[in-house]
Amino acid sequence: MSVLTAEPDAVPAGEEPPDTGERHRLTAVTGLAALSLDAMASVAYGPEAIVLVLAAAGAHGLGFTLPVTLAIAALLAVLVASYRQVIAAFPDGGGSYAVARKHLGARTSLVAAASLVLDYVLNVAVAVTAGVAALTSAFPALYDDRLWLCLAALALVTAVNLRGIVESAKAFIVPTVVFVGSIFVLIVVGLFRSEPVSTATAAGHASVLADNATTVGALLLLKAFAAGCSALTGVEAIANAVPSFRAPRARRAQRAEVALGAALGVMLIGLSVLISRFHLQPVEGVTVLAQLADASLGHNWAFYVIQFATVILLALSANTSFGGLPVLLKLLARDNYLPHVFALKADRQVHRHGVLALAAASAALLVFSGGDTNTLVPLFAIGVFVGFTVAQVGMVRHWRLERGPRWRGKALLNGSGALLTGVAAVVVTATKFAEGAWLIVIALPLLVLAFETVHRAYTRIGERLGLGRVPEHPHRDRSVVIVPVSSISRLTSEALTAATSLGDEVRAVTVCYPDAEDRAALHALELAWTEWDPGVPLVRLNCERRSLGRPIADYVREVAAAEPGARVTVLIPEAEPERLWQRLLQNQRGAVVAHAVRRETDAVICRLRFRLL
Repeated sequence: MSVLTAEPDAVPAGEEPPDTGERHRLTAVTGLAALSLDAMASVAYGPEAIVLVLAAAGAHGLGFTLPVTLAIAALLAVLVASYRQVIAAFPDGGGSYAVARKHLGARTSLVAAASLVLDYVLNVAVAVTAGVAALTSAFPALYDDRLWLCLAALALVTAVNLRGIVESAKAFIVPTVVFVGSIFVLIVVGLFRSEPVSTATAAGHASVLADNATTVGALLLLKAFAAGCSALTGVEAIANAVPSFRAPRARRAQRAEVALGAALGVMLIGLSVLISRFHLQPVEGVTVLAQLADASLGHNWAFYVIQFATVILLALSANTSFGGLPVLLKLLARDNYLPHVFALKADRQVHRHGVLALAAASAALLVFSGGDTNTLVPLFAIGVFVGFTVAQVGMVRHWRLERGPRWRGKALLNGSGALLTGVAAVVVTATKFAEGAWLIVIALPLLVLAFETVHRAYTRIGERLGLGRVPEHPHRDRSVVIVPVSSISRLTSEALTAATSLGDEVRAVTVCYPDAEDRAALHALELAWTEWDPGVPLVRLNCERRSLGRPIADYVREVAAAEPGARVTVLIPEAEPERLWQRLLQNQRGAVVAHAVRRETDAVICRLRFRLL
């Protein structure tokens, strides 16, 4: 039961308004640029995460880099196929939340939504800190200012997204193309080399390879697989933001999803092949991607192009969250699990409140972590694995209910994916629990609890408003309008004119204090009122204390008690200055009176704005 006030262009569900703002929506290409930055940038840390885990088994362990990557690529293919089906089945967006809400129940859908919210917020914080970390590695003098650099980068991405998702996509196309193109060049050139052309980047850095380790256990491979799955974060973003695409929305989103999966899979496998070909070992202070660029292209301008493109894309990969989370928040608000303000759109198809909420939460995380990536990374990826698992379990149920062509094969595909991502979620949570994953374990149920609390509040409001039921016919009651005044002016005249138009009886009231100066002012007002003779009585409200709102609220209660069948309205006249800054010059008497009357009575409050032009 919704209590959301319809937007001016609201239309029945499933229909498009006449002006859909298509030019402010995404094509398949701009959608790929706006919503895939997170996934694309993950190649900078996904392969490295695999290598760092396998390094515990020495050089023998590194030999399993390619098999583990192939397993992750297979899972990527399953996820892309699954989310193509999610896009077709749920064109209103929402991804795992929408799937779970329809097939797994409200509570499970809230778990999926909470996991996605946490993942999106953490993605912004991790992306920004990782980008700034790469920058400060190149320019160590900036290290002490990394927090301010993070906040500045966040402010820049937020400002671009407030101009619309299409504007952000256009701004990020070039960095995306440069990064992806550079990685493909690195891979192709590296495949034609039998040995590294340069090792200057790793020279002088200590290796993190374990000594005397010759066995690789199943648990280690499972940990490497789970760690490498961090490269899959962002795959779900396109399915979450289907409404942001141009018509036909589902088809364009599916094309973008397939393109993302293909590009990401090729890059992950290609980089892993080069890691094995060059027998690369992880070292302290140098990324695996930097070593690969050095080995494949040499320590020259091409190397620095890749490093600079990586810095830019890591910092801008936060844009994926700005494209996906506001749409998810809109769906939660539509279902009464979040304040309805998140469902409102500004110009250019922007869910402004969702963008600003994401920016605020991310800024708080950045301040909490001090701009340190290592503080945030252990919290990352858990939420997305939970979302993956829920979405695929929901799709298994979807196929069982739909029973379309080849439904058993599709259900088996989704079930296999759910098993793999579920295992990855458990492994990552268990291995990273002491490093900060406990915070996600606590935050997830708290967020679900918050959603349910908001939903209960909206349900109570809906019941009290009688939404969904036919109300009694409107009727006319006797109306008494009370107008607080302190002097005679054009504002007073306008207020009394409006009051006499609204009510059967109008009374002007003024508060009198015991001070001699105040009594003299009251006497002058009463004389002027008698001479003016507006046809409205002036009621004196004596008050021993310097209070304005309380005596007016008390008088309203007296009138309501004396005339129980009458509607009492308090009309508060206020001057609206020509300049915004001139509002600071006002005494805010109207706000004080409105607050007191609203808190202590059931009277209708009408604030009359008189513009001073």
